Amino acid sequence: MAGNEQDKAKMAKRIFLGAGVLVLGGSMLLYLVPQGPATGGVSTDTVAKVGDESVTVQDIRQQVQLRERNSQVPKYMEAILAQEAFQGLVFQKELDYEAKRMGITVSDQELAERIRLFLPMAVSGGNFIGKEQYAALVQQNYQLSVSAFEDLVREGLLEEKFRKLVTDGITVGPAELQEGYRYKNEKVKLDYALSRPEDLEAKITPSEPEIKAEYEKNKAKYQVPERRSVRYALLDVNQLRQTIQIPEDVIKKQYQGNMQQYQVPNRVHLLQIMVKTYGKTDAEVDEVRKRAEDVLRQAKKGAKFEELAKKYSEDSTKDKGGDLGWVGQNQMAPELEKAAFGLGVGQVSELIRTPYGFHIIKVLEKETAHTKPFDEVKDSLRTQALLNEAEKQTNDIVDQMSRAIRQSNKISLDDLAKQYHLILGQTRPVSASDPLLELANSQDVKEQIFRLRSGELSLPIKNDRGYAVLALKEVQSAHQGTLEEVRDRVITDLKKEHALQQAKSKAEELVRRVKGGEKFDTAAKALGLDPKSSDSISRDGSIPGAASGKQLNAAFHLKQGDVGEPLSLGQNWLVYRVAEKVEADPANFAAQKKPLTDELLQSKREVAFQAFRSALSDRLLKEGKLKLMPEKLKDFGSLT
Repeated sequence: MAGNEQDKAKMAKRIFLGAGVLVLGGSMLLYLVPQGPATGGVSTDTVAKVGDESVTVQDIRQQVQLRERNSQVPKYMEAILAQEAFQGLVFQKELDYEAKRMGITVSDQELAERIRLFLPMAVSGGNFIGKEQYAALVQQNYQLSVSAFEDLVREGLLEEKFRKLVTDGITVGPAELQEGYRYKNEKVKLDYALSRPEDLEAKITPSEPEIKAEYEKNKAKYQVPERRSVRYALLDVNQLRQTIQIPEDVIKKQYQGNMQQYQVPNRVHLLQIMVKTYGKTDAEVDEVRKRAEDVLRQAKKGAKFEELAKKYSEDSTKDKGGDLGWVGQNQMAPELEKAAFGLGVGQVSELIRTPYGFHIIKVLEKETAHTKPFDEVKDSLRTQALLNEAEKQTNDIVDQMSRAIRQSNKISLDDLAKQYHLILGQTRPVSASDPLLELANSQDVKEQIFRLRSGELSLPIKNDRGYAVLALKEVQSAHQGTLEEVRDRVITDLKKEHALQQAKSKAEELVRRVKGGEKFDTAAKALGLDPKSSDSISRDGSIPGAASGKQLNAAFHLKQGDVGEPLSLGQNWLVYRVAEKVEADPANFAAQKKPLTDELLQSKREVAFQAFRSALSDRLLKEGKLKLMPEKLKDFGSLT
């Protein structure tokens, strides 16, 4: 759930938490699956132990699978996610161990107060709503059991206590503020030119002696890999769908049997402006109230609500003009629900206070409870029924083909295609790294191609076009490539090598010429480069398509008119001249002092907490309380 933007948006829509849920603590938010019981010994899948607590491969597998359920995670990201899960779970165990050693605990009262902040609907009229309703509320909002949810909240509170302990004494001094202000507000305007190898490759023509010399010098590099081609019989799912007809009486029967699905409750379409008060002092809350009242006055006078939301709102919908979409009853804080259903279409509420902040809402549309008529939903019903029927028929055919292939090693691809109305085709010879365009570039199909033996059929393999059965057609063995076989690769390598050298040489020559007195534009054009001028940028800014302010940090230390040394940007080279330098204006320091102090303080606190985290791990390792088993990490790349 954590890290998933769709889940966050749903949560904000339900209870208007916005970004407030982040208070759970960074490392705790990412992983929500409760861990299994601790064991005294080291099990075969244990990857870490902190004291008597274990982190296992299964724990990490659960975390990765949770992330995959809640977001579209590519397979190649699994190893990275597993490493993140491993680090987060180990740190959680380390904090638990250190808390016990230091006597730091989270009281039931602290836990209850934080849960009430997250789930205000758990209390109605000052009374707890009851265990069953509370469990349903937790499941609805967090997709967790009560024990897992409360463990998560408790861990978040524990991390907060350690953060407070580690960072409370940190301050930002006057000299740091001045340096931070200068660093943030200095600006430069640059004349620049990019020297790019890709612009030069087409102009390079290696000679025949160069080609032969490169081939002989690096002959071992120019191997021709094994290539294979297959014949295939394809069950095309899209083609199958086109043959299916769903009668209207079937659709109508489905509609009549599931009418409860098409019931629309009382609901309102809302816009919202929310300014946060969570974690603020009474004096700060008064300031927030004044700001919210000013926004309310603008809204009441007819200012465009969406623009006000984009400018002033502090919740996750601000970029959408505060649009919360359709919200039903029991999906928001009680104060907001009462106001929302009491307003007419087009009306703007008064200021509404909730545990999260001050809210202003506007009703765009209202709907009373009703059932969607058949004509409104029949097209979507037919589409879904067609997809379901196509999936059923596909699965039936795949099962039948699989049985036929398993039962007889004599069935031919042509017989199979004729029996099940499959599309016959064949691929060109491909290596393991070549794209397989004929079958939607399926990695699963390609892997099977390189496992197939002559004379056998594969089982049906799923790909983006449907399911394919393969038969090996030809194997071209790997071998040392002759010059004629690999000529194109040799020429490409030579072009790249020469282009890299020329790009660097042009950049160095441009610097030499400008330092020698030539105008930047004139010298750049003479070298075939395209001179440009940037806008004024700070270190937090960038030159689009060229470099970031941080990469150009050296430019901020030069005087106006100076030329920087060639800057390597991957394969490209950037040459620049400081056309204008704007120093930080002391007159604006006072206005930026507070937000800059907060930013620097947060940065120093985070550095301090990460240092504490590293020191804690180092100490526990030295004491023998932390044991890591890196040999188990090999499993992380193949979690299923």
